[in-house]
Amino acid sequence: MEGMTIPSVPLGGPVDMPLLGFGTWQIRGSAAYDAVREALEAGYRHLDTATMYGNEAEVGRALRDSGVPRDEVFVTTKLPPDRAGQERGTLDASLTALGLDAVDLWLIHWPPRRGKSVQVWRELLTARDEGRARAVGVSNYGTEDIDELIAATGQKPAVNQIRWGPKLYDAKLVAEHRERGVVVEGYSPFKTTDLHDPVLTRIATAHGVDPARVVLRWHVQHEIVVIPKSATPERIARNAQIDGFVLSDEEMTQIDGLSRV
Repeated sequence: MEGMTIPSVPLGGPVDMPLLGFGTWQIRGSAAYDAVREALEAGYRHLDTATMYGNEAEVGRALRDSGVPRDEVFVTTKLPPDRAGQERGTLDASLTALGLDAVDLWLIHWPPRRGKSVQVWRELLTARDEGRARAVGVSNYGTEDIDELIAATGQKPAVNQIRWGPKLYDAKLVAEHRERGVVVEGYSPFKTTDLHDPVLTRIATAHGVDPARVVLRWHVQHEIVVIPKSATPERIARNAQIDGFVLSDEEMTQIDGLSRV
């Protein structure tokens, strides 16, 4: 969208991650290609995929065909936990499918079975050091799992991608991540939220937007990365329009309080 400005969060070094991204879970084939083209047209500059999603080729082709310069788009993919020991080959396959020399962020999708996590993490760090992933992190990890990686390698994940939304808001968990220098990225923002909740509908009406955009704006103002997903062009475009209003401190607190309802 012309003039859309979405803030970013630094991941260390020269890498900045847009706080709003486009999720592609459960979208495959031509639907994935079309959705990513729509997202880039709407102004998204952050795409989230995974080996497990089976759509990396479509995401990559949509990015190439969009005409948006590669260096303007932040691309994340993820390593399935059952690929422990096959990290290099898995990333090679992801880069080939995406048509990229490097991804901006590579995540361990879920913690591998006990005892494997540190070994896998070392391989992600190697990929980062080789320049094949500009930043590396984890997904669906607890803080104790993150501490294990830091203790073993002295290197923290840049990001932990977890299920998140107003109902799951946990200030203590966010603080624990920030103490460790780990960015929180939330997925399934709408699956975990009652978009008809009177708090959200009242705030949405006050700003002349829909409740979904209130939820996305809440994430961004908390500096929590959020990756809404949709295959509907109108919804993709609407979800991108979150920089035209600002939630007040009182409204943010009211939304935080949905986790206690």
